[in-house]
Amino acid sequence: MFAEIADNQEDYKKFYEQFSKNLKLGIHEDTTNRKKLADLLRFHTSKSGEDQISYKDYVQRMKEGQKDIFYITGESRAAVSQSPFIETLRKKGYEVLYLVDPIDEYMVQQMKDYDDHKLKSVTKEGLDMDETEDEKKKGEEEKAKFEPLCKLMKDILGDKVEKVVLGKRIEDSPCVLVTSEFGWSANMERIMKAQALRDASTSSYMVSKKTLELNPLHQIVDELRKKAEVDNSDKTVKDLVWLMYETSILTSGFTLDEPQNFASRIHRMIKLGLSIFEEDKAEEDDDLPPLEDDAEEVDTNMMEKVD
Repeated sequence: MFAEIADNQEDYKKFYEQFSKNLKLGIHEDTTNRKKLADLLRFHTSKSGEDQISYKDYVQRMKEGQKDIFYITGESRAAVSQSPFIETLRKKGYEVLYLVDPIDEYMVQQMKDYDDHKLKSVTKEGLDMDETEDEKKKGEEEKAKFEPLCKLMKDILGDKVEKVVLGKRIEDSPCVLVTSEFGWSANMERIMKAQALRDASTSSYMVSKKTLELNPLHQIVDELRKKAEVDNSDKTVKDLVWLMYETSILTSGFTLDEPQNFASRIHRMIKLGLSIFEEDKAEEDDDLPPLEDDAEEVDTNMMEKVD
């Protein structure tokens, strides 16, 4: 019956609007009929415009040599279409499925592949894009060049991130936050935080360790590298690292734990841009919450004044 309805696009569109959640719930619960149900699903993509396509359509349209089915989860089509995670994929000609229904997060946990093609989230580790030998060689050179900056940023951010590495998935953005392959995505964290009866202990266990991926071709990242080489203890470098991290939280779909600190750092940068230099050091410190280890510096300065 479903197959007959699916053959008539207009009728199926009306049917799908009403029962798409039921079909996806079936993917989650019905292991026996999962493959049949998967054929009935439809999604918007980075190439489909206002139309929706099936998994079968996606596979037929896959780029030559492409092994995986790429998808991104998020709150809305507008949000995921502007995501920095699909910049490079889009420019390289790959199509990305937009999974913007909350139940999609549960559906893809059970549906790992389709037609022998693995489903790969573009916001998680393990994303494999075809690279030429020249691209691989250039990547190794960049890795060595930016290794000191990656180490410095990890030292500054501490346990906020598991590691800082160079990434290949971003084109126009300086950095993004990537989650572990088997942990929650940013969208799943948002969904779970909204659950009224969520288990706090389970939530903390499932929250993914985050990796900060830098775009070595971005001017901001390269200039930060140069500035850090001159003086890696420069307080401005620390401020910029924290700003990049907090900005990547927002662009990667997460929520800020301390938005006031982020706002204060932005205000400080605005003052610098407007050439507003406070004579009263105490007032400046009130505007910008101290970064980790700033408190020790303040104590040291106070002792020197007393001496």
